Amino acid sequence: MVLQESLVEYGGRRVIITITAILCALLEIVDTTIVNVALNDMRGNLGATLTEVGWVITAYAIGNVIIVPMTSWLSQQFGRRNYFAASIILFTVCSFLCGNANGIVELVIFRFLQGIGGGALLVTSQTIITESYPIEKRGMAQAIYGLGVIIGPTLGPPLGGYIVDHFQWPYIFYINIPIGTIATLLTLQFVRSPKFAEKKALNEVDFLGIGLLAITVGSLQYVLERGQEDDWFNSKTIIFLIITSILGLFFFIWRELRYKSPIVELRVLKNGNLRIGTIMSFILGFGLYGSTFIIPLYTQSTLGWTAQQSGMLMIPSALTTAFMMPIIGNLLQKGVKQQYLVALGLLIFFIYSFYAYNILSADTGADAFFWPLIIRGMGLGLLFIPITTLALSTLKGQEIGQGAAFTGMMRQLGGSFGVAAITTFISRENMKYRSNLVNKLDVNDLMVQQRISGMQHGFIAKGMTPDVALNAAHKALDFSISKQAAVLSYMDVFLYLGVMFIICIPFILFVKQRKDKSKIDLSEAMH
Repeated sequence: MVLQESLVEYGGRRVIITITAILCALLEIVDTTIVNVALNDMRGNLGATLTEVGWVITAYAIGNVIIVPMTSWLSQQFGRRNYFAASIILFTVCSFLCGNANGIVELVIFRFLQGIGGGALLVTSQTIITESYPIEKRGMAQAIYGLGVIIGPTLGPPLGGYIVDHFQWPYIFYINIPIGTIATLLTLQFVRSPKFAEKKALNEVDFLGIGLLAITVGSLQYVLERGQEDDWFNSKTIIFLIITSILGLFFFIWRELRYKSPIVELRVLKNGNLRIGTIMSFILGFGLYGSTFIIPLYTQSTLGWTAQQSGMLMIPSALTTAFMMPIIGNLLQKGVKQQYLVALGLLIFFIYSFYAYNILSADTGADAFFWPLIIRGMGLGLLFIPITTLALSTLKGQEIGQGAAFTGMMRQLGGSFGVAAITTFISRENMKYRSNLVNKLDVNDLMVQQRISGMQHGFIAKGMTPDVALNAAHKALDFSISKQAAVLSYMDVFLYLGVMFIICIPFILFVKQRKDKSKIDLSEAMH
């Protein structure tokens, strides 16, 4: 095996490589959320239905999650620099094609291919950054990489909102082209590949494993993305794909454990720290993407904010996380145990969730969100780097590459599970609360009659006839009930998110710690 020190860079070369890798990580993650605010414009421009345009998000996520577990193997086959550069080129070319799409089918196909190109950027960026730093500075390297991963989902909505408000929706894809072009040139010029074992001959390639993996995670991602909209088990497609993903997972595990050259090395999961780190990565994805999803949803649907206003609200949280990253990196370098930092992060995330639970109302102001989101930023900073280092700390050699792929995939799936679970939960809680509130309204109650009468007179004063005003008063009361039901539903989401995080604290404190920290090498493989 080649000594990893041969890949350590110094001075301006390391700065250039670091910037290149962060740009690529940001490109990939920003693109997962930037399109959310442009869906209405796409729908109108391309003549698509709401269901059809939803595939713009779904296709990218499916392409993304399929490719992540294969990045380690593909890097070995083609050389990491070549694979990384090819992924950037695919992502950039597909960005251009997405902006020029003439129909929804074209756009969805190009988004899927863009997701395949983008999926490689995250894990490979992490590897490149980490291997460019000497062993004693690799906690800081994880902090630098973490900036892109944590800030990316937050930057998407405000950036997308600004572009849609001031330009046209294709420009959310076009902005990738100059960045992708520069990143490709810098990669080919400065990034070096480690020496890998010999490539597999074509007849040794685990094509069946690739197919089973694509079917399993593709079906699961579809179910998570579309389940609520398609009414879960009332949809034959959803039921079929759930069965497909379960059977696919069974046969994929069976294949990978028996085949001599598996596409994904599952035996690495025998490592206890990696198993804990993989689970915690799932929970981190759940909390990161779930909370990034729910706050803009609440502020836009309940408070009536614009996409740009909702996106700007998240910036203080992102800046706090950015501020925390180097501090956490230094703490790890000084020997603070990862599980203690993770436990503190989980506790802070619980405080954030409980804080948000208490401030939500039908007219919560922007100022009220400031401190909860600052706390959220602190919590995410304490979770990301320690979870990553904890997961990989007791692995050796090429096991680390497989471990990085597992944690990356589980973080992505955690986000998909989080969004799916929150969407379903809000929908069902909303119906429950609305039903309860309506049942408590008695038309014979004097206070109810006075409320309706007061609203009716208000509408009459605006020029309505008495019968039209009465109808408008009933509609206004119904809207008020719906709004209150929605607020109560969002409050429950924050409460249960907080409970989920605090329940995890005892488990993380029992994780083993490798005693000889000097041997912890986060980048020894990742390939």
